[in-house]
Amino acid sequence: MKIFPAIDIKDKKCVRLVKGDFDKKTEYKMSPVEQASKYRSHGFKNLHIVDLDGALTGETVNLSIIQDIVGKFDLKVEIGGGIRKLDSIKKYVDAGVEKVILGSAAIKDKIFLKEACQKFPDKIALGLDAKDGYLSVSGWKENSNQLTLDYLSEVNDYGVSRLIYTDINKDGMKKSPNFEDTSKIAAKSNCPVIISGGVSSIDDVKKAKRLKNIEGIIVGKAIYDGDIKLEDLVKEDA
Repeated sequence: MKIFPAIDIKDKKCVRLVKGDFDKKTEYKMSPVEQASKYRSHGFKNLHIVDLDGALTGETVNLSIIQDIVGKFDLKVEIGGGIRKLDSIKKYVDAGVEKVILGSAAIKDKIFLKEACQKFPDKIALGLDAKDGYLSVSGWKENSNQLTLDYLSEVNDYGVSRLIYTDINKDGMKKSPNFEDTSKIAAKSNCPVIISGGVSSIDDVKKAKRLKNIEGIIVGKAIYDGDIKLEDLVKEDA
């Protein structure tokens, strides 16, 4: 199973949010490039990046930082955050990222998701962020009134190459992911699923390994807060 250490970028700094709330933000001293270097030096092969400035503006605000990370380190990067245009996807693909994550724009406009999958085969990951079974959009500020499983049924054949499922109620809380709902998503999904939100310990990672159709798991706040040591986490990376 792949381990995806997380980097969230805001104002060119590494930050972590609680349940996506910008008012509950923690800033860290290491720059995103320094943090990526640290992950690579420990032996990680994959990296999950969210451009929070992009999420707010709909533009590729931190493209240069992403280009720097991809250019300097042998890491397979997935990037998300406010990607709403085919042109933005192209910029990231040209920068060398492995996957571009579409979230709100794909949920609001299924045709956009379909076009993106057709134009950039094997490059599109779908981010499904849910609260109490319903998809949330626009930086988790809006409930879409769409049940997650219903939406997945509609787009399951579009050609998405990876699905990232986040339970918003768990994100940043370090109280373990929502394994039950993630398993339901993974059972229905035509592509492999990444678990996101709430990882608190190595035990969570080991539990994720036992689930079917799970490609990997994203670990963020637990790393920054020192709850999980990188040298222990990388042993679970395969």
